Amino acid sequence: MKKSDLAILVLLGALWGASFLFMRMGANQFGGMALAGMRAIGAAVCSIPLVLSRERRAELRANWWPVTLIGLSNSALPFVLFSYAAKSLPAGLSAIFDAIAPLLVAASGWLWLGEKLNAVRAGGLVIGLLGVGWLIGGNLGFGHGGAAVGWAMAACVGANVCYTFGAHYSQRRMRTVTPLTVAIGSQFAAALMLLPFTIWQWPAKMPDTQAWIAMFGLAAGCTSLAYVLFYRLLAHAGTAPAMAVLYLIPVFGVIWGALFLGEAVTLAMAGGCVVILLGVALTTGMLRLRGVTKAWGIAEEA
Repeated sequence: MKKSDLAILVLLGALWGASFLFMRMGANQFGGMALAGMRAIGAAVCSIPLVLSRERRAELRANWWPVTLIGLSNSALPFVLFSYAAKSLPAGLSAIFDAIAPLLVAASGWLWLGEKLNAVRAGGLVIGLLGVGWLIGGNLGFGHGGAAVGWAMAACVGANVCYTFGAHYSQRRMRTVTPLTVAIGSQFAAALMLLPFTIWQWPAKMPDTQAWIAMFGLAAGCTSLAYVLFYRLLAHAGTAPAMAVLYLIPVFGVIWGALFLGEAVTLAMAGGCVVILLGVALTTGMLRLRGVTKAWGIAEEA
């Protein structure tokens, strides 16, 4: 990987990790729904220059329905669920939950879509899910609102279920559409879907300056700019190096939460994060146990 691509990879991990910091900073004042809506609306406004070309507009018109469905599953619903969770969960903990999406993609592909899963990747799936259980079990008593925290963690899992559907749908229905067109179009679709709910759920008291700064950072930096960087990285470095960002998001999420919000890093958080990332690395093939696979006679490409 070139140094410039590595720099983009780290920046992307920092931006997506910071999204959980910004949600935590803005969720209580905006409310989960209004913050999610403003995130999508702000990202759509920032993306307007990218849809000015005739080719991109034509591609969006030809694929408006699948792009809308991806906007619902990959943006609108996850934005709402993670923003709701941010009212009760530390930023670092929410970021760790974001790492389970690849596990759910692998599990659902194996269970319902007939995708192959060799022994090493299946073992990684089990390890990752055990890490999720460790994380949930160790944090149900966080703070003084056990029930609220439980629902917030359920919302994080629900957001990743939405990402899982979006990943499978994109892989099967959007192969011929430019990825950046899908990303931009889905933000516009999410903005339109969330606009009436944002107006309806707008807070009675105007959020303060810090909350507005968090919202702008979330929309412009963590959503609009981050998508552009991600697809640039895909084009220059390929899929496998770009997907390495999944391992940076929880790390940066924990770092930003500790630095700017004074969040404690508990044993459950640290242990769950390590176990989940190990499971993700094995399940996605980012970590290959060559000696083990050879000894067991397992084909790595299976």
